[in-house]
Amino acid sequence: MCKVYLMVYDVGHSFENHFTERFLVSCKWLNLTMHQAILIIDFGSQYTQLIARRVRELNVYCEIHPYNHLPVMDNRFKGVILSGGPASVRDKDAPQIDTGSLRAIYPVLGICYGAQLMAHQSGGSVTPSKIREYGRAMLSVTESNCSIFKNVSASSQVWMSHGDTITDVPQQFKIVAGTDSVRVAAYQIEGERTFGVQYHPEVVHSTEGTSMLSNFIFDVCGCTGDWTPSSFIDETINGLKQQLGNDKVILGLSGGVDSGVAAMLLHRAIGPNLHCIFIDNGLLRKNEFHQVLDAYRHMGLNIRGIDSSSKFYSELAGKTDPEQKRKTIGRVFIEEFERCAAEIQDVKWLAQGTIYPDVIESVSVKGPSATIKSHHNVGGLPEKMSLKVVEPLRSLFKDEVRRVGNALGMHPDLLNRHPFPGPGLAIRILGDITPEKVSIIQEVDEIFINGLRENGLYDSVWQAGSILLPVKSVGVMGDERTYEDVVALRAVSSTDGMTADWCHLPYEFLGQISNEIINKVKGVNRVVYDISSKPPATIEWE
Repeated sequence: MCKVYLMVYDVGHSFENHFTERFLVSCKWLNLTMHQAILIIDFGSQYTQLIARRVRELNVYCEIHPYNHLPVMDNRFKGVILSGGPASVRDKDAPQIDTGSLRAIYPVLGICYGAQLMAHQSGGSVTPSKIREYGRAMLSVTESNCSIFKNVSASSQVWMSHGDTITDVPQQFKIVAGTDSVRVAAYQIEGERTFGVQYHPEVVHSTEGTSMLSNFIFDVCGCTGDWTPSSFIDETINGLKQQLGNDKVILGLSGGVDSGVAAMLLHRAIGPNLHCIFIDNGLLRKNEFHQVLDAYRHMGLNIRGIDSSSKFYSELAGKTDPEQKRKTIGRVFIEEFERCAAEIQDVKWLAQGTIYPDVIESVSVKGPSATIKSHHNVGGLPEKMSLKVVEPLRSLFKDEVRRVGNALGMHPDLLNRHPFPGPGLAIRILGDITPEKVSIIQEVDEIFINGLRENGLYDSVWQAGSILLPVKSVGVMGDERTYEDVVALRAVSSTDGMTADWCHLPYEFLGQISNEIINKVKGVNRVVYDISSKPPATIEWE
């Protein structure tokens, strides 16, 4: 029988206890140990999740664990990657693990801090860089027969981001690559399957970084690449059948990718015993409520739509503070969800679309997050409703969720939709919420989004939306003076929403959309385009 290992983080936070219970309930059936795995030990690098995504893109399963909470080590792990981190190995309280014991059992690849830590613990010298090295550099491979440089160019671009430099390597540490300013850009320990690199192969600026990681994972660690969407689907459906049996499950659909893919997996496993509830809070895109209902009904889901828009509008009346609006929407959603769920008899499980970043961000190197994201769909429901939690997607990144959804045959219009904020248009209407304001921004949003689709721009934009500003502008329409609303259009490119750049949409397109909005949406006489990036701005205005 396969085992699932649980790390318990005893840090004295009630959320952690709840997190641990949820992990036990939702993962006890997972057969993840049947897959070969790479262990990624996190020392706090901003790129740690990116390492994991690169490994997963190679169809190899991996897990991220903080350096101070390592899992039980077993033979499912085929290799270890030590991440970078912001600390210096010379600091008194620098993150430490016994790298020697790992090296004795597993192939190890140290990246930046990880490479420095192995050198430092073996008697090498790590000193402050004379000039902070950050950005592109040209890597010169001096040992072409080194395993991680198989089929890699003798000279290639890499990405540096470090304040310390390895200046002297211990005995048996063989320098295999350098740059103009970094003598020890990469090393291998002779007689071991151990490597260290000063740069970051996981970022796109390291042009052959994926090849280097692939060489380590396949040639050094011996992985075969058995982590695929089809294998995940088959194993998850079988696991859900074992876990749930004939029990009833409820799921609050949001219309987003995560909850939709989770619903499809559960539907394949338990059929009509899955009860989906889709609540219209009156803050969705124009016609979205009926479009989503129709789409999921055509896919065979047992789904019930509830129009609660008047309740949300009533509770939001007069509220202008963004966080107050978010909390109100969350509270009313829970109340409405509970009311609807109570009408379904003998429900035992609550399904959620939790994904892997939610899991690993909950418990970080520095301890649990201070707050849970306020836009999570059903936060707080498990305690109130005394239901067990099932989370079919908790081992997947967002891009993997889309790959699984595609393998499940979900319609591209559902699968490739732009992200949409949990509080909906409430945080795209600055100030108080009224049905009239919602109607205006819905019309504007429809023109903008449809325009992106019709002009072949939608898929090149990560997220787009419209914002109703709390200011009025003087205009002239015909021979009459107008004093009407201003709307802002926002379109950004991103990979994960952590950072984002504004999209350079064609001027002709923006002019066309501006004219169409002003001509068709009564009450709007001025359109502006937001050209700020994140940071310092955020993607949403509230």
